[in-house]
Amino acid sequence: MQDHLDVLAAEITACRACPRLVAWREDAAENPPARFRGEPYWARPVPGWGDAAARIVLVGLAPAAHGGNRTGRVFTGDRSGDFLFAALHRVGLANQATSTRVGDGLRLRGAYVTAAVRCAPPANAPTPKERDRCAPFLHRELALLANARVIIALGAFGWAAALRAVEASGAPIPRPLPRFGHGAEVVAGPYTLLGTFHPSQQNTFTGRLTADMLDVVLARAVARAGAPGADLR
Repeated sequence: MQDHLDVLAAEITACRACPRLVAWREDAAENPPARFRGEPYWARPVPGWGDAAARIVLVGLAPAAHGGNRTGRVFTGDRSGDFLFAALHRVGLANQATSTRVGDGLRLRGAYVTAAVRCAPPANAPTPKERDRCAPFLHRELALLANARVIIALGAFGWAAALRAVEASGAPIPRPLPRFGHGAEVVAGPYTLLGTFHPSQQNTFTGRLTADMLDVVLARAVARAGAPGADLR
């Protein structure tokens, strides 16, 4: 399973299908903010990562220009990731609460983190065409995660992408399409789909998403997936 994910990851990182996103991710690397000046940037599409035997898959929007686009690992090296990994650690799905770079010791157990779009988009807003070009990567990734039972959508974009990925697998999804909301839960094919507000600074700094709110969704995911939870600490 991991070998197939590695092959897919290599294909993802070589992609240059969206000229606007290629230009944006490379410009971000060439013109970093002062706090990252002098650091090497990944500046390529970012594959998913985590436990190949995961029962829980988390789907975000896209790498951050100076987060995953810099580190090469989605949610690593930015404030959203700080919030997310601390929560994953609290429920036992991560061995540590922080992540700053690849090789920092972070391991996920029972969980896999990925994104709907693999390049950092301007203003965090990929176009519909960019979204659709990238979608097959998530479809294939989900198919390779054969033990997955729960999908956690980090935001409305991830919710819609997850539903499309399940539908692309040939599995039935609810009609009319269920609406995203924090704490929303639906059965989609063989998966339980859970929604949470995205752990962006816009949400966490304003209190729209609190640590307790995210913990509740993650605990429900562990229960639905039969994941080992706290035993993974």
